[in-house]
Amino acid sequence: MQETIDKIDWQKVDLLPVIVQDATTNEVLMMAYMNKEALSLSLSTKIAHYFSRSKQRIWKKGESSGHIQEIDSFNIDCDNDTLLIKVKQHGVACHTGRHSCFFTELQTGTIQSKVEVKSEALYGVIDTLYHTIQERKFADPSISWTAKLLSKGDNTILKKVVEEAAEFSFACKDSDEKEIIYEAADLTYHVLVALASKNISPDRIKQELSRRFDMSGIAEKNSRDA
Repeated sequence: MQETIDKIDWQKVDLLPVIVQDATTNEVLMMAYMNKEALSLSLSTKIAHYFSRSKQRIWKKGESSGHIQEIDSFNIDCDNDTLLIKVKQHGVACHTGRHSCFFTELQTGTIQSKVEVKSEALYGVIDTLYHTIQERKFADPSISWTAKLLSKGDNTILKKVVEEAAEFSFACKDSDEKEIIYEAADLTYHVLVALASKNISPDRIKQELSRRFDMSGIAEKNSRDA
């Protein structure tokens, strides 16, 4: 297997671009990246594994949704720096719940395919909201509050986080359950906007929380101060 991995021109690329095509229809489903570890896992298991730049980790396609990709073939391009894989797609390939990630006509913005599965059912509300916020970066600020907020920059975004944190705190102080839930939702949204403005996936927050599970709060604080 190492001999196969070494066929890639890794001096040219740290992350190998991977075009993913339906093995039956030849429809292009998505584009992703593999590092050496992801390629090794993909070759050994024949299940697509990629390196997520937003999550900063290896991820098995379909690890949350169950919509995995069984790899039928691997083809390298003439420059040995781009990979084409043909797959049997289980379910949908796109995080929006569409079969392919390529569903928007560039010049007109026309959506050319329908949602087959609700994305919150695939990935949960938090990840779906984060992706939606990311998509709003390109929306018209006059019709999208999220786009308007993102266009204003750090000062406005962070001011809203502070405001919502204060309102959440006051709701907790008043023991108003309905307001606590409402303000927690507002605070979560604005924190996600701040994360999206820095292109930091909530998955990385989950990774950090997971890292702390077997560590006392005192030890964790000391590790930051060191």
